[in-house]
Amino acid sequence: MDAFVQAMLRARISRRVIAEQHLALTETFNSPWHVPRPSSENDFVGEVLLRCNAKEVIERCGKIAQDICRSPEAGGGQVPDIKILGHTNATFPYVLSHLEYIISELLRNSIQAVMETNVGSTSKPEPIEVLICEAPQHVVIRISDRGGGVSRDLLPYLYSFTKGPRSSRRLENFGQVPELAATVNEVTPALGGKKRDSSLGALASRPPNMKLGMGLPMSKVYAEYWAGGLELHSLEGYGVDAFLQISRLGNQNEQLTSRASIDAV
Repeated sequence: MDAFVQAMLRARISRRVIAEQHLALTETFNSPWHVPRPSSENDFVGEVLLRCNAKEVIERCGKIAQDICRSPEAGGGQVPDIKILGHTNATFPYVLSHLEYIISELLRNSIQAVMETNVGSTSKPEPIEVLICEAPQHVVIRISDRGGGVSRDLLPYLYSFTKGPRSSRRLENFGQVPELAATVNEVTPALGGKKRDSSLGALASRPPNMKLGMGLPMSKVYAEYWAGGLELHSLEGYGVDAFLQISRLGNQNEQLTSRASIDAV
């Protein structure tokens, strides 16, 4: 079942990326500012941000995740700080909305785990450490927390959409998820309609008590779609290290053969 869900999700990602890239490039071509644009916008080719700065994305997503976890729905507790280390000037081309979704989910999981572990404590919780490592063909982002780790009964189902001891309860939460944009007409203004927020943005900004059990499996699918990867290493009773590997789009490391087989599903 999970293999089928993952295949369908990859096929949807393919169609959506092609459609959104086509629309973005067409809009740019037809715009009066086609040749010069402000420098920040010049960094985009369609939906791809050519110089995506890892530190800036982590800071932006981290602040949003911290603000969400401070809300009354989070159940109280001190929100941990986020410390960014390593190659903080690392840049790479990437589809920004995909990277923001992955980083948001990982940071959100770490923040909530640390807060739950430190409920009732008056001392400041240990910060979440994010280490950026840059190499010629890829960038690795490690997110480390002291949130107690993942319990043994959940470990086999970390990347499962449909299985696990809490799956039935989390499936009930889907009825509360904000309506997601699913078609081109919903993503872009059509016939004078109002542009709707992206599906990924709506998921990432959901209330902290709305746990769906799909953040990690979806993040893994998005990372692997762009020839990257996502791995979690848990020490039960201590914390979790999440490793996000990002392939620099367009280089020889990109898995074009695998991508073609995915797109054919």
